[in-house]
Amino acid sequence: MFKKILGTGAARVVNVLTQLATLIMGTKFLGAAEWGKAFIAQTDVTFLLIGIELVAGSGLVYFTPRKKLSTLMTVSYGWIAFVMLVYMLLFNVLHFFPKFYHTIVPEGYGRLVLLMAFVYSFHGFNLNHFLGKEKITTYNWLFLIQILTQVTTMAILIFAMNIRTAKALLYSQLCGYTLAMLIGWILLFPGLKREGREPLKDNLKEMLHYGAFLQLSTLVSTLNKRLSLYLLRVNCDERQIGVYASGTQVTEGVNIVGQSIGLVAFSALSNTEKAQRASQLTLRFMKLSILLTFTALLVICLLPTSFFEWLFSGEFGDIRSVILLMAPGVVFFSAHTVLANYFSGTGQPKYNLYASLISLSITLIAAFLLIPWLGIRGAAITTSLTYLALFVYQWVVFRKQTGCRFGQLVPSREDWEWLRTEIKGLI
Repeated sequence: MFKKILGTGAARVVNVLTQLATLIMGTKFLGAAEWGKAFIAQTDVTFLLIGIELVAGSGLVYFTPRKKLSTLMTVSYGWIAFVMLVYMLLFNVLHFFPKFYHTIVPEGYGRLVLLMAFVYSFHGFNLNHFLGKEKITTYNWLFLIQILTQVTTMAILIFAMNIRTAKALLYSQLCGYTLAMLIGWILLFPGLKREGREPLKDNLKEMLHYGAFLQLSTLVSTLNKRLSLYLLRVNCDERQIGVYASGTQVTEGVNIVGQSIGLVAFSALSNTEKAQRASQLTLRFMKLSILLTFTALLVICLLPTSFFEWLFSGEFGDIRSVILLMAPGVVFFSAHTVLANYFSGTGQPKYNLYASLISLSITLIAAFLLIPWLGIRGAAITTSLTYLALFVYQWVVFRKQTGCRFGQLVPSREDWEWLRTEIKGLI
């Protein structure tokens, strides 16, 4: 178990390093305005993926041990084609409302956004399948191929081809998705041999039912994280959005801890039927996630403003204030990530949806009050309040189901013994 966490964590550390390299290249050679535009386009892709992942998303992790690959692939690929057709029609309709359309999608980036969502859908299917099979090493290698291809391509686009717009980042991401998708297919297709057919209609209905709660939760959660961005677009210029985006990326980079632990927990919980073991694993993973996230954030928060100005350029002097205000929320988010995977892995995604709806109400109130008043600082405070609300609701439900007490979040002797045993097993 601990080897899987470390393997996933190592892949995420490489991701953070490549994202840092990407961030430095983007801020220094593209500028704050183009960087802000790229962040908006990335957010658009994230929203488009939510509709696709109703069927072809992380719910596959739950269904992979329970259904045939041929069934999952047929249902998911058909759904991807259908949803992408709907998106293409929607984008064509929005062209008749250019002011609204270009507030959401940067001008000239619509087709690229659609293509990125389409390619990532198949890459995401491959990742979720291998995660559901508990093939964490394969998952990590595909993830590494994606991010390393991305950062290499971006360097080529900026320094060799002299592309100094938001497209330098987006094209590089598209290249990373494409190569990882192709390699994933090579590994995946042999698993189709000797498989019979299952009723597609019933499976589609079941996957939609499960995915509806999961993706509605993701939609609301994404609104919680990114609604502030669209409000900033109305109240601030693209340069300020670029600064906020950079601060968000730095703090979200710390989330590799919770994400790594949460992914392994999701895979393990999806393959266990024992409630007591599920709650015990969740508690231990959550304590480990909080401790490591807090430590990483403490180091980042102690860095002076001059360091960020040197690293990213003078345009990004306000980034430290964004990081400081978001830091408390990120600690709560690390705990939320583990709890969210507990509910998804035990077949209870509805509680993630309810948590996201509650936190969305906090987001709406805080964002509309604070962003017009405090700008990017108001957006950072809104994020922290949102993450706090997510954790509080999920902890209340988890406590009610398992009987756990808040004091159990403090690491015990048994936890340290477990950790020491896992570390010894690596030597």
